[in-house]
Amino acid sequence: MKPVYVLTVALLGMVLTACSSAVPAVQTQGVIEPKTTLTLQVPPQPTEVSPIQPDQPAESTSLQLPGLTDEQGAVIVVVKPLNLGSSEETIKFEIALDTHSLDLSMDLAPLATLTTDNGQSVQATQWDAPLGGHHVSGTLSFPARVEGKAILDGASKLTLTIKDVDAPERSFAWDLN
Repeated sequence: MKPVYVLTVALLGMVLTACSSAVPAVQTQGVIEPKTTLTLQVPPQPTEVSPIQPDQPAESTSLQLPGLTDEQGAVIVVVKPLNLGSSEETIKFEIALDTHSLDLSMDLAPLATLTTDNGQSVQATQWDAPLGGHHVSGTLSFPARVEGKAILDGASKLTLTIKDVDAPERSFAWDLN
């Protein structure tokens, strides 16, 4: 019986030792205070800012027209006007090309024409995008004036035509009214 007694006393001693090793606290004048203090900092909430302040005039009254999509052939083309109605020297369109079967190493500028219902027509002057790949996006630019006259003056419809991008012709038209 002696070995069981020794084992019981040893186990009881370990239990008592484990229970007595609690987190120490600091005692000052009869009050027990924790050793550590947590401080939570709440980040400031964002505030909404009006894009045009009352004391700042708007720079342009740019038309906000929707993006249009053409899904002919193996290339999906999405076109969105960026600055119609502004006083800039160029009219710009954001263009995204997406395919899984063709390489899009092409310059869209010689393939794109902008036409209005009042008879004005201009060729694109710049395709600002990386060449190549299966997913390409960039900016297509056209001159805003022909012979000193703004091409959008008096126009109520605008058509962007892109030729030979895995389809003979793609047309994107917007009503300007």
